[in-house]
Amino acid sequence: MSQQRRSVATGRPSGTDGSDFSYRMVVDSRYKKVGHGKSRLSSLIFSQAFIQLLGALHLYYTTPKGESLDSLAASSTVICFISLIIGELGRKQSRVNFLKFYMFGTSIGVLLSIAFVLKSKLVLKVVQDSAGWETKKLELFKMAITILGSLVQIFSISTTISLICNMSPPKRAS
Repeated sequence: MSQQRRSVATGRPSGTDGSDFSYRMVVDSRYKKVGHGKSRLSSLIFSQAFIQLLGALHLYYTTPKGESLDSLAASSTVICFISLIIGELGRKQSRVNFLKFYMFGTSIGVLLSIAFVLKSKLVLKVVQDSAGWETKKLELFKMAITILGSLVQIFSISTTISLICNMSPPKRAS
């Protein structure tokens, strides 16, 4: 019993004298990077989903009764949600093709969202009537969601590219 306590105290596993250190396997740093990348990507996907949910709620509440939803804004939201689900599956299952589709799909969704803001001339409405910003809270909210979504998209693309590079086996020189 005292020998077991002593070996735990020295940091050496039981059943060894420490001379077998050269035969032990060390986890390659890229696997550690994959773990950190997956964790970071998980929080970014959650953030993107929350931002898209806010955008969908904004779209629903700002559409007058009896009118149809704006097709550009609705398609942006649908494309992003589908891409986020595929991205989460790719992250959990370490599927590079899913992660590439996630990057492409969410980028298209964010670009469509930016196009919606530019098409609806929200920026012009807010800038031209700077005194009435209180009356244009919903327009400001949509612009803020779009800008925040774009920033999160930039971080998610860089994280996903890093994750894909670390998940792929290293290329050997021939």
